Amino acid sequence: MSNVLNVTDLRTYFHTKKGVVKAVDGVSLSIDKGKILGIVGESGAGKSITGFSLIRLIDPPGKIESGSILINGQDIMTLSKAQLRKLRGGTTGMIFQDPQTSLNPVLSVRRQLFETLSSHNPGLSKAELYQRSLDKLRQVGLPAPEERLNSYPHELSGGMKQRIVIAMALLNDPQLLIADEPTTALDVTIQAQILLLMKRLCAEHGSALVLITHDIGVVSQLCDHVAVMYAGKIVEYGSKEEVLFDPLHPYTIGLIKCLPKLEGKTTRLVQIKGVMPNLLSLPQGCHFRPRCPLAGEDCLIYPDERIIGQRRVSCHRVS
Repeated sequence: MSNVLNVTDLRTYFHTKKGVVKAVDGVSLSIDKGKILGIVGESGAGKSITGFSLIRLIDPPGKIESGSILINGQDIMTLSKAQLRKLRGGTTGMIFQDPQTSLNPVLSVRRQLFETLSSHNPGLSKAELYQRSLDKLRQVGLPAPEERLNSYPHELSGGMKQRIVIAMALLNDPQLLIADEPTTALDVTIQAQILLLMKRLCAEHGSALVLITHDIGVVSQLCDHVAVMYAGKIVEYGSKEEVLFDPLHPYTIGLIKCLPKLEGKTTRLVQIKGVMPNLLSLPQGCHFRPRCPLAGEDCLIYPDERIIGQRRVSCHRVS
């Protein structure tokens, strides 16, 4: 099975007047063709910055300090601006969190789809641009796609806009898709439709998908592998079956316990005490230590990553 994405020791820091914010601090992950990797964690864990870093979409004061990012074996850290433009929307597609801000409000759907296609395929005729755009809109299940091509974003529902954003990301048949909280602005029924659509499209196209989410329930339904992030670091990484059904890190265990149970007796929801630490003043040692029910004096030193089977865990309590 071919490796589409391979990230090694990625570090993305923000240099502010108050200090250095280590938003992504030593992240390593990989994903194979046709597979889905879920990056999960609370707000502020560094999930979105990880996703943006994968296509070097980081603006000052942010900077990718070090690390290797290989997409189909190509090191994107060595690419020029022109090569990056070809990568974004070409080899790699990005689905942003809010479809409302992903589409230009003053341009028709047709114009935006055509521009995305023609920028990577300058030789296409207008008839070819129209047909390929129409085919993608049909593929993502957009009703009356011929009419929607002439619509403007304000004339569409949230679900329609998200389907158009997904179609736009898929226009040039990317081998890697990065989806940053793609269903946040949608209601529950539309969320389910969009997630199933993305899973089906990945299977049909053989694209690899990196799904960034705070919803561990979504990860359990959609993903093949899971990376649990906390304060800029991956604390547990492995297959969905290992991480979600036999969690080892206390933070992963806490996230799963927070999920409401539909069966059995009604009980109070479990919550992880405290909040994500300020990245400008991280606690000594393990970043999760102040919130961890198993913390001890040895946790004042950040734990080395332990490999258990096919899983990676950073915790002193795991042997």
